[in-house]
Amino acid sequence: MKKLINDALTVVDDMLEGVALANRDLILLQGENIVARRDFAALGAAGKVVLISGGGAGHEPAHAGYVGQGLLTAAVVGAVFTSPSVDAVLSAIMTLTGPAGVLLIVKNYTGDRLNFGLAAELARSAGVAVEMIVVGDDVALDDNGTVGRRGIAGTVLVHKVAGAAAEAGLPLAEVKAAAERAATGLFSMGLGLSACTVPAAGTPGFTLGDNEVEYGLGIHGENGVRRGPVEPADNMVHVLLERIFSQGQLLPGERVVAMINNLGGTAVQELDIVARHVLAGCVTHGLKVEAVLVGTFLTALEMAGCSVTLLRVDDATLARLRAPTCATAWHPLQSPATDLSRQPCAALPVSAGPSGASWRKAATFKAALVAVCAILKEHESHLTELDSVVGDGDLGTSLARGAVAIERALDTLDCDHPALALQQISAVLRRSLGGTSGPLYAIFTFSAGASLAGAEVTQLASWSRAFQAGCEGVMKLGGAKAGERTMLDALLPAAHALRNREKGAGAGECALLAASAALQGAAQTKQMLPRKGRSSYLGERALGHVDPGAFAVGLWMMTVANALNRF
Repeated sequence: MKKLINDALTVVDDMLEGVALANRDLILLQGENIVARRDFAALGAAGKVVLISGGGAGHEPAHAGYVGQGLLTAAVVGAVFTSPSVDAVLSAIMTLTGPAGVLLIVKNYTGDRLNFGLAAELARSAGVAVEMIVVGDDVALDDNGTVGRRGIAGTVLVHKVAGAAAEAGLPLAEVKAAAERAATGLFSMGLGLSACTVPAAGTPGFTLGDNEVEYGLGIHGENGVRRGPVEPADNMVHVLLERIFSQGQLLPGERVVAMINNLGGTAVQELDIVARHVLAGCVTHGLKVEAVLVGTFLTALEMAGCSVTLLRVDDATLARLRAPTCATAWHPLQSPATDLSRQPCAALPVSAGPSGASWRKAATFKAALVAVCAILKEHESHLTELDSVVGDGDLGTSLARGAVAIERALDTLDCDHPALALQQISAVLRRSLGGTSGPLYAIFTFSAGASLAGAEVTQLASWSRAFQAGCEGVMKLGGAKAGERTMLDALLPAAHALRNREKGAGAGECALLAASAALQGAAQTKQMLPRKGRSSYLGERALGHVDPGAFAVGLWMMTVANALNRF
């Protein structure tokens, strides 16, 4: 078990001390794991209803993250996945409640219902005005009238509605009514991709196969309704939506707020993918999505997965969800787009250069491109192997991806105008080639193309100057120079060879001289200490290994030379 904890027995204490230290508006009640608003006394004096919720720890940022003006007055926190004690809840009620009374908001789990319920009864016997609502928003299991549905992430929305009502100064009965109205229209379901580990246990609470997903599991790892194979996200989210639509009896034309919640270990990008399908599914179903929440609201420790919640809303409920709050875990509601609109991108102006009348080598230019693309794809695994030794192992994949992109764009390249074609290639590489290689190759081809735009492309000197311009673009952008173990240690020797070509040498012969110089320069990188890029972290450990970027330059330059000599 790897966790950032001190002791499994003090996890909750340490966590809540961190919460309180990080927010001067919060305090801890002595002797109990209770987080409360520092201004609770003023709240009571103002005649406002107190709101208390809570439950077991492990669901952070719930519940302490929702304590603050406009939301909860206090959160009572038990051990991980364990309801807080009756006395802890009672201490919160008796300490914090003013003349306007207190509303307890409880998720539908037996321990929470019993402990909060008994504390409520004891407080009433002492003359405190106490009301309690139980939230059961999980539609995964049928509501059979006995235990009822579990309370999961949608409960946070009930907190917010009740918090806004209490902040507005409504009496206890009306605050409770607003919360109940929200809870009645609340429908959630989750799916889990992994288990979670309770610190005191030290091992996962259940097991899922590498290709398994659990539909409808509870926020403590309780069993769901079924397991199935991992499928594309849209397919899995569709299962949740169909159940929510059915169990919620949500009809076309109804207004809802959607919440996509991270169960703890899910990447932000995956949540946005889920949100994409949830919103599209609601539109297809005919619902009007008034607002969206995407983020981490109520978790199950580090469990990978998500839950989806739809809340049926009217104007009053929506206004309470939008009301301001100082609670740190609450996210302002987003207004969804009515459609996915895309603004056309402005194009970078490029120069075409000489017309086709002065350029008779378009076929050769195109053949060289085809050959370079083929060689980079052929050597993908070799380049990846070289880069894995001294870098992050992505060079082969990146260059092969760029090669495929150029192949696909080949028919759109204006090879009759090489200056324009090179700038078009730069645009292709900017879009397709990631990592470090992308911008460097893009600036190389763009700079070379820009140099050619005002030159006579039938002259070798023009190509030599264009190649040098490409090198200078790489040096300026990347900040490297010769001898620092980069692609420049192949490019610069090639540029030098082109400048010093023999008089009367043809294009093919000059290209061979330049390619040979590039390969020799790449070989010499074995003895260079890295100064730039990922390999600089290795220091002397990189010695004896060729720089993969320089090797790739030599590879494609020799391919160009061979192509030129075939025509």
